[in-house]
Amino acid sequence: MKTAYLYVRVSTDEQKRKGHSLEEQEDRLIRYCEIYGIKILGIYREDYSAKDFNRPEWKKLIKKIRKNTHRPAENILFIKWDRFSRNIEFAYQMIRILRELNVRPMAIDQPIDIEVPESIVTLAIYLSIPEAENSRRGLTASDGIRRARKMGRWPGKAPMGYTNSITPDSKKVIIPKQPEADFIKWSFQQLATGSFTISQVRKMACVKGFRCGKSNFWRLVHNPIYCGIIRVPANRNEEEQFVMGIHEPLVSESLFHRVQLIITKDRNKRGNKDALKSLFPLRGFLSCPWCGGRITGSVSQGKRLKYSYYHCMGHKCKGRFRAEALNKHYEEKLKQIHIRPEVYDLFGFILEDENIFTSRRGYADDRKKILDGISKQELYISKARQFFLDDKIDFDDFSKLKKEHNEVLCQLNHQLNSITKKLIGCDHNNNLWPDIDFNVLQSYKEQDIKGKRDIVSLFTPTSISLTTNDINSLKINDIISLIVEQQN
Repeated sequence: MKTAYLYVRVSTDEQKRKGHSLEEQEDRLIRYCEIYGIKILGIYREDYSAKDFNRPEWKKLIKKIRKNTHRPAENILFIKWDRFSRNIEFAYQMIRILRELNVRPMAIDQPIDIEVPESIVTLAIYLSIPEAENSRRGLTASDGIRRARKMGRWPGKAPMGYTNSITPDSKKVIIPKQPEADFIKWSFQQLATGSFTISQVRKMACVKGFRCGKSNFWRLVHNPIYCGIIRVPANRNEEEQFVMGIHEPLVSESLFHRVQLIITKDRNKRGNKDALKSLFPLRGFLSCPWCGGRITGSVSQGKRLKYSYYHCMGHKCKGRFRAEALNKHYEEKLKQIHIRPEVYDLFGFILEDENIFTSRRGYADDRKKILDGISKQELYISKARQFFLDDKIDFDDFSKLKKEHNEVLCQLNHQLNSITKKLIGCDHNNNLWPDIDFNVLQSYKEQDIKGKRDIVSLFTPTSISLTTNDINSLKINDIISLIVEQQN
């Protein structure tokens, strides 16, 4: 052996920065070459796992060897065979490739002569021991992680919305991290309405400042850790389990399960096309001040955040306006529009009639139907429990029935709360109406996207100023103009 490449490796960047293994390996290989008069052709230092050969420095070494078209006999020196590989299958494949390149790998602490048939057994032992160590280490680590999860602790790096912390008694825990935690809470609340798809909620959250990719967000809304439950995966001896975590949940269990029901039911259903228009309530009502073309809206990716813009659909038109600024200016215009004083009394009578005799009666009927449904579900559960006690059904069937009825009850209770709020709102609005100085903006802000666009259709923006990029004026519907007035 006259020449050789030196290869030294540790598993992680942490070991490279804080340990001394690389320097020790390199020093020993250099002294070995000095003793035996071997010329060093290059030193390659690696901080990658040896589970395969997809390592940057190793690739550079093989690339350099391949460039030599004459294929002279060359050598690669390392300390032990576990520095070369910790996977026996990939190790044999690489040895075959090196043979084709006329290159001999050699461990100075575990020397073998590959040309001797008996050395094949020794090589197999040297290569199999590191792989066995890796497998044992991985099994021990997975058992430790499983034990921690069973105790309600989250091992490893905290999921999005949480951060790793240590309690005063030196125990590792995860705690909510702001503002990500608030974005996640908001996302669950939006999904629970059933009006938006997962993709639409993610886009709206990104506009608010949340940074999360599509796949990560999909896993996020399915992860029970956010309602305080930790999943313990199944293994060969135990089935999958769910345990209560010791960390603070970001959402309630009922909200999490309600979201799961909605996204599972509507997985293959297209979301409402108007959902994303919550960012662009003026889309379709504006015209480009440069070319007169139609103005639409979309979200653009900035360096760190996503931003919403109204822009012209013309291929070469430069019309582009910040959606947030334009929406705000439109709201300022609505703030100036008030109900005429002379129609207040009339509206009061209309509102009272609508609340008491129409809407309130409808809401009351709906509430009664929901309460009847809740009573029926409770009766079903009671009967199922009695069948189980009488041994007419087994425990698994009883558990499934109870789970199904609880899911239905959760939905009914959610509907009951919603109807109750609407009933309270009827009385509240009826009592407040005669005493407030009502303007259109107040109603606009309380509407969902469909209601907002209905108001925009009555108070339509006419054009955009080329100098200030603001809305010039509003065109008020002829009928509506009889009951409202614009104040400066």
